[in-house]
Amino acid sequence: MAPGDPTPPMGEAETAMLGALFTQSPVGLHLLDTDLRVVRVNTATTAMRGVPPESLIGRRFSEVYDVVDEERHEAVVREVLKTGTPLREHLVRARRKTATTPTRHYAISVFRLDSPKGEVLGLAMSVVDVTRQEQALGRLKILDAVRERVGRTMDSVVTCDELVTTLCPGYAEVAVVELVDAVLRGDDPPLSPFPKGVPLLRAAFRNSRGPHHPQAHPVGAVLSLPGPTPFTQALADLRPRVIALDSEPAWLATDPARAEAIMASGVCSLMVVPLALHGNVLGLVSLYRSRDLDPFDEDDIELALQMADHTALCIDNGRRFTREHTIASTVQRHLLPHRAAAHTALETAYVPTATNGAGSWYDTISLSAARTAMVIGNVAGQGIHATATMGQLRTVIRSLAAFDLPPDELLARLNDTATLLAAERASLPPGDPLHREALTAACVYAVYDPLTRMCTIARAGHLSPVIARPDGTTEIPDIPVGPPLGVTSGSPFTAGDMALEEGSILALSSSPVVAAHLAGHPGLPCGPAAGPPTDGGRPLADLCDDVLYSLPPDLAGRAGALLLARTRPFPADRVASWELEADPAAVSAARHHAGEQLAAWGIEGDTVFNTELIVSELVTNAIRHGAPPLALRLINDRTLTCEVRDAGPAAPRLRHARTVDEGGRGLFITAQLAQVWGTRYDAEGKTIWTEQPLPPHPS
Repeated sequence: MAPGDPTPPMGEAETAMLGALFTQSPVGLHLLDTDLRVVRVNTATTAMRGVPPESLIGRRFSEVYDVVDEERHEAVVREVLKTGTPLREHLVRARRKTATTPTRHYAISVFRLDSPKGEVLGLAMSVVDVTRQEQALGRLKILDAVRERVGRTMDSVVTCDELVTTLCPGYAEVAVVELVDAVLRGDDPPLSPFPKGVPLLRAAFRNSRGPHHPQAHPVGAVLSLPGPTPFTQALADLRPRVIALDSEPAWLATDPARAEAIMASGVCSLMVVPLALHGNVLGLVSLYRSRDLDPFDEDDIELALQMADHTALCIDNGRRFTREHTIASTVQRHLLPHRAAAHTALETAYVPTATNGAGSWYDTISLSAARTAMVIGNVAGQGIHATATMGQLRTVIRSLAAFDLPPDELLARLNDTATLLAAERASLPPGDPLHREALTAACVYAVYDPLTRMCTIARAGHLSPVIARPDGTTEIPDIPVGPPLGVTSGSPFTAGDMALEEGSILALSSSPVVAAHLAGHPGLPCGPAAGPPTDGGRPLADLCDDVLYSLPPDLAGRAGALLLARTRPFPADRVASWELEADPAAVSAARHHAGEQLAAWGIEGDTVFNTELIVSELVTNAIRHGAPPLALRLINDRTLTCEVRDAGPAAPRLRHARTVDEGGRGLFITAQLAQVWGTRYDAEGKTIWTEQPLPPHPS
C-alpha cells in the first residue's frame, strides 16, 4: 500500500466475502448507480422476485419492486445519495402482481458508496421481505382495536355496530352482522347445529364506499337464511369459511337477494364467521373484500375466531342484561299500581320514566277519614333482586298503613323489616354476588288529611318532598332526615306537619336531583293555571310532563319516578259531626243524628240500619270504656265512614263472647257489619272507625 492512500486495497478475504454476499446471502443486495438504477443484484434478489438477474439490470429499484407511492420513496433514497446519511429498515409496500396474490412489504436499508477520492459512486441497498411480519402486526392491531372498541355498552345492537365500524374500512370493505332475533329479546340462543328456519335480524351493515351501495336487506330486517350456502353451513358447524367470489359460485342461486348485492358490490373475497358461545349460536359476521385489498386467507381465520369470541361474549352479556332487565321490568310493572288511585280531595298523577331503575316504587293508599297516604321510594341496586326487595317493602308499607300508624312509626316498623332482609342478605355465602351488596333503601311517606288540610311527612334516606304553593313558590319542607332503610344506626324517625292550601302540589321523586332542581327553580306549574281541568286548569299528568321537560339534559337521564299530588277541597256537605255527652242517653241521640244525616244524603235500605247499629255499639263502648269528651263523625266519601272519638287510652279488643255471656259482642257485631274497621290514636285520645260500601245510586 502506497503511503498516503486513504483506503487499503481489498485482500482475498474481503473479495471472498463480497462474493458470498452476492451468491449466498438470504438478504436481497442491490448495487444502484446515481440514477437509482440497478447495476448488480445477488441471487436472493432474483429468488425473491422470481425473475432472472439480467431482467432487473438497468431498471430503477421502484420498478423492480413495483413500489406503491414510488415518488415519495425515491425522494427518501435520493436524500441518502445527497447527504450520505444511511437509511435503515425503511418500509415500502409493493403492488400486487395479480388479484389473488397478497401485497408484499419490504424493509430496505440504503448506504452511499464513495470512492477513495470522495466521489459518489452509487448506493448499496439491502432488501428484506417482511410481508408476514407486517400482516401479523396488522392483524394484532385489528384485534386490539376490536377488544378496545367493541362491547363498551350492554346493547347488543350497538356492539354489532361497533364491530363493523372497527373492521370497515381497513380490514374489510363491507361488513355485515346478523343476530338470532331471539337473542335481542334476551331469550336463550339455539344450540348448534343451527335449526333451519330460525330468523336472524340484520343488526349492522357498513360499506366503506358509502351507505348508498347495495345491500341484500336493510338493517333491522328479520328473515331466515335460505340454504345451503356458506352462511348456513358456518352456522351449522360453527366453522369459519373463506370463499373466493371471482366467479359466480353455484350457491349464489340459492340466495338471489344476497347474490345480487354481492355482484353489484364488486367484491371478490368473502369470510363468514359464526358468532357462538359454549355451543350456542348467537349470529353471523360476513366480511367482504374487493380487488383493492388482499383476499382473505387461512391466516385471517385465526384472527376472525378471536374477534368473534370477543364479540360473542359481549353480545351474550348484552343478552343477559336484556333478559334480566326485562324480567325486572315485568315484575316491577306487576308489583306497582297501574295508575294512581282517585281520591276526592287529592288528585294524583305518576310518571314512570325510562330511568326509573328496578328498585323504584310509588303508591297511593286510601286511609280512614278520607285521608290519603303517598309513598315513593328507591332500593339501591339494579336487576331482579332490587325489584324483589322493592315488592317486599311496598307490601309491608301497605300492611302497616292498614293499622293507621303515623308516618314516623310506620317507617320505624318498615326499617325493622328492611334490617331483617339486610341481615339475610349478609348471611348468604361469600360467593353469592348479593353477599357483597348491602341492602339499603330510601323512602318518603306522607299522609294528607283533607278535613284539616294538614300533611304529615316522614322520610328515610336522601329523598326529599317538594311543595309548590298556589302563589308559584316552591320549597323543600324542613323535615328531619331519617336513616336509610336497612341501616341499624339507632337514629329515630321524625315526622313533620305542614298545612297545604287548596291547589298546592306535593312532588315526590325517587331521584334526589329532581327535588333539588325543583326547589332551586321556582315555578313548578301550580296555582290558577294549574288548577283542576274543571276550573280551567291543566290535567296533573300534563304538569308531570312539564316537570320532566324542565329538567336540564344532564338531569333528565336521572329523573327516576315522579309522583305529583294536588290538593282539592273536600265537600263540606259530605261531612257531619256531633259532640256527645258521656251518658247512656247519648246512644239514642247519636243513632238519631246518624239516621237524619243518611236520609239527607239519600242513603237508604240496609246501609241505614247497619250504620245505626254500628253507631249504637261504638258510642256504647266509648261511654263504658272510654273517657269524655266524645264525638261522632260521618264521612260520605268513596265509602261511608263512621267514627266515634273519645279521650280514653284503652285499646278496644274484639272478643268472641260465649252463648251465656251478657256482653262483649259490640265490636264483633261492628266487625261483621262493616267492610273494615280500625283504631286511630293521637295525642288527645283515640278514634274507632268503620267503613261500609255505599249502595249504588239508582239509575
